[in-house]
Amino acid sequence: MAVFLYSIFAYIIGLVGQVWFILYLGDWSFLETIHLPQHSVTWIAVLVDTILVSVFALQHSMMARHWFKEKLTIYMPDVTERSTYVLLSGVALLLIVLYWHPIDGFVWKFEDGILWWVLTLMMLFGWLFSVVATFIINHFELFGLQQGYLHLKDKTMPESYFQEKFLYKFIRHPIQLGVLMGIWFTPVMTYGHLLLSILFTLYIFIGLYYEERDLVLELGDVYKDYKQRVGMMFPKEF
Repeated sequence: MAVFLYSIFAYIIGLVGQVWFILYLGDWSFLETIHLPQHSVTWIAVLVDTILVSVFALQHSMMARHWFKEKLTIYMPDVTERSTYVLLSGVALLLIVLYWHPIDGFVWKFEDGILWWVLTLMMLFGWLFSVVATFIINHFELFGLQQGYLHLKDKTMPESYFQEKFLYKFIRHPIQLGVLMGIWFTPVMTYGHLLLSILFTLYIFIGLYYEERDLVLELGDVYKDYKQRVGMMFPKEF
């Protein structure tokens, strides 16, 4: 029961972090947003913001590596590994939302008109696209809830295997593509938002390099063939 409740708690924190992050970027937060006026000197803002994204990137990438999982599960049950990952990911996103230093100046700004609608709809589509992609590959396993529930029922996790389903038949990483759309397609792009978008984009592609390296080691020729046939972010063919 403790493990199951922990998985629910971790899922809630992870979900709150992700939703608040989306609201923060889209100017929909009931508190602060990323487009508020600058309140610190630029070099301090850049330094703090870079550290915040780096904390998220290191946590998100390092905890996904097999060597880290092996170390982590020495101190806690294997079944809690994914929930711990989700919990700390949510905390890292909340740190960005709570301590981000805005930077003044606009790369572009559309407050109405056709471009406002196009960019807003594309941003919303990106976040929705990313969420849908998690359900295609089993949202509840990805976020640790299935592990906690099966542990409560004294059942083992079913063996996972490689599948090409729906969006994954056309692009290898639809979740990350949706995130990129969500952070870049915005009707208001301040210099602070631009910094976040650049840092997250760098992290995503660096993280995917290591993720795919692990997948090749784990799946061998199956994933090598998949990489040759299916594009990373854009379809090679329909």
